Amino acid sequence: MLTSLDPSSLSFLNGMEQIQQRSQRALQEMTTGLKINTVSDAPDQIANLYETRSELSQTQQIDTNLGRVKAEVDTGEAVLSTAVTLVERVQTLASQGATGTTTAQTRQSIADELGGILQQLVSTANTSVGGRYIFAGNTDQQPPYSIDLTQSSPVSAYQGSAATRQIQGADGTTFSVAKTAQDIFDDPTGRQNIFSSINTLRLALLSNDQAGIDAAMPGIQSSGTYLNQQLAFYGQTQNRVTSEMDFGANYEIQLKTQLSGIQDADLTQAITEMQQASTQQTAALSARAKLPKTSLFDFLG
Repeated sequence: MLTSLDPSSLSFLNGMEQIQQRSQRALQEMTTGLKINTVSDAPDQIANLYETRSELSQTQQIDTNLGRVKAEVDTGEAVLSTAVTLVERVQTLASQGATGTTTAQTRQSIADELGGILQQLVSTANTSVGGRYIFAGNTDQQPPYSIDLTQSSPVSAYQGSAATRQIQGADGTTFSVAKTAQDIFDDPTGRQNIFSSINTLRLALLSNDQAGIDAAMPGIQSSGTYLNQQLAFYGQTQNRVTSEMDFGANYEIQLKTQLSGIQDADLTQAITEMQQASTQQTAALSARAKLPKTSLFDFLG
């Protein structure tokens, strides 16, 4: 009767299997560039690996979101800078029109220019970026205002909504990134209504109404200061977004370095391991071949 394999043969086969496993793992590391390809490769590192990957993915998404917001904030700052210049022109025109010696014809011309500026300011309020009206609050798929200079109140009511959108920075904090056109040009609290102030002056000039012109001047004179305050918000937000993006970029590098240390294979070591496994396999087979052979007759009693 034939017996099972002897201990020496079992030991040889077990050793060959271990060598083969080492060789296969080294080959996989060389092929994928990763030292962790399955949970069994490093079970004690899996939780850390998944946590780092998740954090990196979140950081990259936040950076993408900040990039989109940056385009909106940069545009907002640029168009409001232009609006400030327009309002400064309004103040100059107002001073000219308020002079008692100014003729009705000159006031007519000034009123016409104010109408053009009012149209430009409404166009500013209706600025869009990437298909979003950036001053329309949360209702950003339609322009905040329309204008018809043939009407006594040419600028429509605000068509947007409140701006409650918050953006998350790479450090985990959230902050507002936009104001509404209503807050900027048509403040419902009554602190400053730039559209109304300009139109009131325009109508007074058209009527050659000195008292009306004088009554409109305080609103015109304060409009520049108010609009500069709104512009300052966008400048501050620009700085915040840039700071958060810089923080995120540095943190992303840190996470990628950390992830690399966890999962990336040492290719030099993998090549060496594969060469050693091949050498050991060849040596084991050669040694095994030199062992004395037995035949069937050795098992017959």
